Amino acid sequence: MNSGGPATAEAPARRPLRADAQRNYDRLIESARETFTELGGDTPLEEVARRAGVGIGTLYRHFPNRLDLLETIYREDVDRLASLGRSLVDELTPWDAMEAWLREFSGYAMTKRILLQEIVAVAGKDAAVFTHSRAVITEAAELVIGGAQRAGVVRADIDVTDVTRLVGGCTMMPGSDAEQQRRMLRLVLDGLRVTS
Repeated sequence: MNSGGPATAEAPARRPLRADAQRNYDRLIESARETFTELGGDTPLEEVARRAGVGIGTLYRHFPNRLDLLETIYREDVDRLASLGRSLVDELTPWDAMEAWLREFSGYAMTKRILLQEIVAVAGKDAAVFTHSRAVITEAAELVIGGAQRAGVVRADIDVTDVTRLVGGCTMMPGSDAEQQRRMLRLVLDGLRVTS
């Protein structure tokens, strides 16, 4: 495992894009996220481009291969979760921040499962994007869940990474739907809460 921390696994900085190119890039990311979630990570890239309303050449200009696209979505979702955690902690009570973040984390975990399988198939389970993602998610979870623990509203005897693994695992049960996943998240939250 890479011991250099998340900084060694960060994606190289992108050059700023023209406004129209940025719009295409954003549409491609959103289209790919939705298409892969709906149809699977091995969906032809032509379908991603079609749904984004651009040509396949535009897709390849931004993402030279499937792995680049998959890793970009994976990184952006992780970084968005980390940013959300910081915002929630600033805006909500510790319990409400944790509950809102875990709901978003649950949705992320569903998409992650599809992308993870494809990235592992191409780049292996030790791909740098995974090192980056684990570090970022662990830090965000410590901020949000650990913050709720320190505030005394979450049991002190739980480990933050156990919570993220449990919530993530709830999304991987075969045949479960969004409603069942919401119910399972509620059970997890009930088990975390400090009772008087």
